Amino acid sequence: MALMDKFWAWFGVENNELDEEIIEISENNGANSRGVPNVVSIHTNKNMKVVVCEPESFDEAQSLADHLKNRRQVILNLENTPGEVCQRIVDFLSGTTYALEGHSQQLGKTIFIFTPSNVEISKDYRGMRKNNLLNSFGGAK
Repeated sequence: MALMDKFWAWFGVENNELDEEIIEISENNGANSRGVPNVVSIHTNKNMKVVVCEPESFDEAQSLADHLKNRRQVILNLENTPGEVCQRIVDFLSGTTYALEGHSQQLGKTIFIFTPSNVEISKDYRGMRKNNLLNSFGGAK
């Protein structure tokens, strides 16, 4: 990793290019019985995808669950979704998130985030207090 990459990583900015790492295995002087070097190529894609959705019906819940299965974050805006459908979608995605060992968080009255297990949601209680979100959720003061 170059010095500039470390610098930007410290600030939380990641390079969105496809990185390729090569690991050399040093068995039998780096070659197998046929004389071919043992090299394993690992491709890592640092592109993190976020799906933002405003579902209108419960029929869209399965495709949102598929996004979670494919390790994408889902931000759900239920502002224009009927109340009964909202509850069903949130319940379905909560179950999917639990089964995938992911995380979920209510961001506002009608906005939710569901993340796969490789994404952690950190809570900023100070910022929430400033916006009085904790009081509207019935949280600690």
